[in-house]
Amino acid sequence: MKLRSWLFVPGDSERKLAKAGLCGADAVIVDLEDAVADEAKPAARGRAFAWLDAHRTKLVAVSIFSRWVRINSLAGEEWRADLAAIMPAAPDGVMLPKAEGPGQVQQLAAELFEWEERLSLPLGSTRILPQVGETPMSALTISDFAKDQVMRIIGLTWGSEDLAAAIGATRKRDGQGEWTDLFRMVRSTLLLAAHARGIAPIETTYADFRDLEGLKHAAAMSRADGFSGMLAIHPDQVEIINAAFSPSEVEIATAQAIVDLFADNPDAAVLQLEGRMVETPHLEAARQLLASLD
Repeated sequence: MKLRSWLFVPGDSERKLAKAGLCGADAVIVDLEDAVADEAKPAARGRAFAWLDAHRTKLVAVSIFSRWVRINSLAGEEWRADLAAIMPAAPDGVMLPKAEGPGQVQQLAAELFEWEERLSLPLGSTRILPQVGETPMSALTISDFAKDQVMRIIGLTWGSEDLAAAIGATRKRDGQGEWTDLFRMVRSTLLLAAHARGIAPIETTYADFRDLEGLKHAAAMSRADGFSGMLAIHPDQVEIINAAFSPSEVEIATAQAIVDLFADNPDAAVLQLEGRMVETPHLEAARQLLASLD
């Protein structure tokens, strides 16, 4: 299943949860962390369970969305109560915020294994998406994921708001709207670590949900940089993200032409296509694009 758009929905909002599966998001993330005040977390856990359980096989439009939950960080104890509430509903995955290295992910994986065993769920079926770079230590341990062996990890994503608060930064982007050096470093390290590990790099949110043109540009640039999907904070962002991370007809046709050209010339390492040189890396990229359509 393609996971281009990942929509956050506050776990304490029954109204937003009811609409979450109708906007075409590939993955819906019920948020039990930052979007929910401490006093509302117990009620949010109950709503999260009810929503997850009701949508185990829910068919929305023409696609089935993946059901995720962002639990609280392992720095406190709320995350254990989160798992106790949601695991009986067998979520597809758990997002771990403020993940400070593979060690924390391994700790979460061990807990998930115990819950799966206790509830007779398929072992290893609950995937993990670490959210990295939200604290200084988390940012410094991103590259460790390149060699990590936790098999549950489906990808890596990141967050800028918490990191800015943690270091006292008053800006994240420069006057041209580009990431400043620190946030560019975090983003780039995540991108490299995810590709080195062979998992999905997921772009962070675009905070101004009213600026759809700005989102369109940001999503297009993220895909061009090598990201495979993007987080969303509003249903209106989903369609734009899905479009940005889907190959165009021109891209598909070009990829097929490259594959066909090399198939017709199996001994060649460099060929010409419509006035430009294409080599083995272009062939590999074309194959990957066509494979993503399956």
